[in-house]
Amino acid sequence: MTNSSNDKPAAAGRDEANWAKMVSRLKVSQVPEGAMNLNVDGRQLTSPIQGFGKMWQKTYVVRLPSERVAPTELIATWRKDFGDFWPPGNHFYAPLTGIEPGEVALLNMKVPGMKLSTGVMVLYADEESFTLMTPQGHMFAGWITFSAAQQDDATVVQAQVLMRASDPIFELALVMGGHRQEDQFWIQTLGNVAAHFGHPDATVDTKVVCVDRKRQWSRWRNVWHSSAIRSAIYMAEAPIRGARSLTHRTGA
Repeated sequence: MTNSSNDKPAAAGRDEANWAKMVSRLKVSQVPEGAMNLNVDGRQLTSPIQGFGKMWQKTYVVRLPSERVAPTELIATWRKDFGDFWPPGNHFYAPLTGIEPGEVALLNMKVPGMKLSTGVMVLYADEESFTLMTPQGHMFAGWITFSAAQQDDATVVQAQVLMRASDPIFELALVMGGHRQEDQFWIQTLGNVAAHFGHPDATVDTKVVCVDRKRQWSRWRNVWHSSAIRSAIYMAEAPIRGARSLTHRTGA
C-alpha cells in the first residue's frame, strides 16, 4: 500500500479525518461528460519511492495582501474551482463532492501532439491546504500540496511538488523541456489565483531542488502503465471506434 503513514507528506497536528482512507486500487465513481477516462480505474497510488527518475522538490509561491483574502477563504475557493485556475486546454474533472479526502479526479492534459488522460486522488484536505497524489502511469510519481498561510501582512499561497518521473519516457520528456513546461503550468496557475483575488501583477517565485540525482533503474518497468503510451493508442484507435459506432447505428 503506497499511502501508508510513512509515505504521507508532513502535516503535524492535523486531524486524521482529513486524510484519505487506505485503498488498494483507485475507483472512478462517475465520469463527467466530456472527460476521457483512462489510466485511473484499478491503478495503485505511487509515491516518489515508486518513481523512476531523479527526485525533485518544486515550490511555487505568490504573496497577496492579507486584506484581499484570508488563507481559509483562498483555500475554500481554490478547492471549489480548482480546475478553473489551470492554463487553457487542460481539464480537471472534480468529483461531485469536490476536493475531499479519498476522492478521485480525472485529468485530461494538453501535451504536444495529443491529449493525455490520467487522474489524481485527494490524499489530504483541510481549511488551509490540500494534497493530491498520483496513480501508476501518471507523468510523475508523487504528490503536490497546495496551501495558504498568514505571514505578517501577506497571505502566502504555495504549491509544492515532490516527485520523480514515473518511467524512462517521462524522464526523457522532463529533460527535453518538460521541467520548463511544468514550471510554467504552476506559475500560470498561481498567477490566475492571484488575479482572481484582485492581484493580477503578482510575482510567482519558484524554487527547484534536486533531492536525489539517482535514477531508479529497477523501476523502468513502470513504462507498462504509461498514460502517454496508453492515451496515444486510445487516440490512434479513435477512427476505428467511430467506424464501429457508425456501423452499429446504421445496422440498427
